[in-house]
Amino acid sequence: MSAGARGVRIASGQGFWGDWLEAPVRQVEAGPIDYLVMDYLAEVTMSILQKQRSRDRSQGYARDFVPLMGRILATCIDEGVRVIANAGGVNPLSCRDSVVQVARDAGYAGRACIGVITGDDLMDRLDELLVQGVGLRNMETGEPLEAVRDRIESANAYLGAAPMIEALRQGADVVIAGRTTDTALTYAPMMFEHGWASDEWDKLAAGVVAGHINECGAQATGGNTGVDWESIDYSDIGYPIIESYADGEFVVTKHEGLGGRVTVATVTEQLVYEMGDPSEYITPDCVADFRTIQLEHQSDDRVRVHGVRGGPATDQLKVSISYLAGYKAIGRMTYSWPDAYEKARAADRTIRARLDRLGLRFDEIYTEYLGAGACHGPLAGPPRADLPEVELRIGVKHSSDRAAVDRFTREIAALILAGPPTATGFGGGRPRVQEMVAYWPALIPKTRVQPRVEVEVA
Repeated sequence: MSAGARGVRIASGQGFWGDWLEAPVRQVEAGPIDYLVMDYLAEVTMSILQKQRSRDRSQGYARDFVPLMGRILATCIDEGVRVIANAGGVNPLSCRDSVVQVARDAGYAGRACIGVITGDDLMDRLDELLVQGVGLRNMETGEPLEAVRDRIESANAYLGAAPMIEALRQGADVVIAGRTTDTALTYAPMMFEHGWASDEWDKLAAGVVAGHINECGAQATGGNTGVDWESIDYSDIGYPIIESYADGEFVVTKHEGLGGRVTVATVTEQLVYEMGDPSEYITPDCVADFRTIQLEHQSDDRVRVHGVRGGPATDQLKVSISYLAGYKAIGRMTYSWPDAYEKARAADRTIRARLDRLGLRFDEIYTEYLGAGACHGPLAGPPRADLPEVELRIGVKHSSDRAAVDRFTREIAALILAGPPTATGFGGGRPRVQEMVAYWPALIPKTRVQPRVEVEVA
């Protein structure tokens, strides 16, 4: 193990597809790390990638990942930094092929090993699974999958650490996966480096906690914090690094010299992010009890995490299914002083009356007045009379009638001349109709999902 006594350093370089492009580069260049892990996938991202693949069979992965590897691969290979990312989306093989080409172009043919994990994509197996009695019912409503079968756009099981560990065991310098649990990107290398057994529940649970801290990038190092945010340097913010030890304890830190901050408060804020029942944080490899987490300030930008307890894994995997749920469009128009709020309200009444006169009906019409307290709702109180500007933000949605939503988009611009005075800020022109994607969570027996691992020398 290259890390020696300092522990295994696992750096977060990406919290979502669209995160700061320089973050992974800074993680590799600003100090020693052993692993760079990057999380690209959210539930809606899978449907976007599936649409891209349906138009072009070579697409369907996070394309930003390939030029990024062009920037950092040489350093990673030379300094022994291994990369693990779920950038493969719904097409990990094409992503792998592109990274192999990057390695060859960089002069690392015969030296760089690129691993790929498949088997999470269930799209082509849905009907087979349904016939076999795997109902994939909605975990929240109990509805059968048949209710949305003809509108499904993606279906992927969340894989755990095992296939990533196997890719590392086979010598992969870069591991490309599709849908994995966000936390497994971090705890897979912890399990591999420390040789943890698959039933060492407390150690695995500690890895899950580490992964949860790492998964949202700079949100653990002062990004999006509510504590002393004014004093944080965001211009070159350092992303989190997990310094992991064999006994399950770890330290959350960041590179010296970079911005951001690691404190008990910033780590705590990330720990409660997207938290359901803290006693049962369920992953494919164990169930972590977040109530047992102990945080301790160790020194500047170093927080020790210990005491985590865990229990056995379940016999099922979660499945993320997305389906087309209709159409929406959102329009904006800004009104300036005087009487900005009243003008915006008049514009809202105007467009609603015109839509009604056209006989258009929507599942929902929703209006916000930005600048007049929309972000705080009833807590904001009545708007001031002297507001300098108010933005009308009005949106509609319909489960099936795209034409009605399209007509709504044509009514917004008319407010400029045929509506209340001082309209401005019609930036971007007419709003576009967007497909609405809904999320369908389900469960599948682990025995029905067979991950596959391939490692190729570039």
